Amino acid sequence: MTFSEENYLKTIYHLMSLHPEGVSTNSIADKMETKASSVTDMLKKLSEKNLVSYKRYQGVLLTDSGLHEAKMIVRKHRLWEVFLVEHLDFKWDEVHDIAEQLEHIQSEKLIDRLADFLGNPTQDPHGDPIPDADGKIAKTEKQLLSELKVGEKAICVGVKDSSSEFLKYLDKQQISLGTTIEVLEKEDFDQSLHIRTKQGEVVVSQKIAGNLFVRKG
Repeated sequence: MTFSEENYLKTIYHLMSLHPEGVSTNSIADKMETKASSVTDMLKKLSEKNLVSYKRYQGVLLTDSGLHEAKMIVRKHRLWEVFLVEHLDFKWDEVHDIAEQLEHIQSEKLIDRLADFLGNPTQDPHGDPIPDADGKIAKTEKQLLSELKVGEKAICVGVKDSSSEFLKYLDKQQISLGTTIEVLEKEDFDQSLHIRTKQGEVVVSQKIAGNLFVRKG
């Protein structure tokens, strides 16, 4: 497959989590910042390769083979992110764009050895799950910080927004994966939260709390 075809498969894969009944061409075009006509042309190519099921006005879904290919691309991307953070000292807000380039490496032997070298991790530096070599994904229990009640404690296990700006904000607040967070108070006016971590107390907005995944217990 071309890099462009792989990027389309990965984009459709991510959009299917939001639209399991079918992904619209406009959604794909918006995500990839391209024209709907260009998306339609690519979908025809992917359909001919039996990677997507595309019906006009009904949306797009990945076929079984397309889903597997997409998971393998995601697997490579997230394994490289782990490698960059754990072994090359990149920060978690720096690795996405680099992994976007590395995810197109075709050598399965290299990726299998990379996974073994890293200890076969099940999640990337942002808490997102890493598919195994068969495409299986370990499920984890999690909820948004905004869903916690006053007095509850939980551990940060991921981010919904993995943008560089958000990750840098979390770094400033010294919040990362594994940070224990206790909800001290919730404001009725704007639903902002007063929270406590080992670094002290801080107020976070509803938007921030709605982009942090946590796990109780």
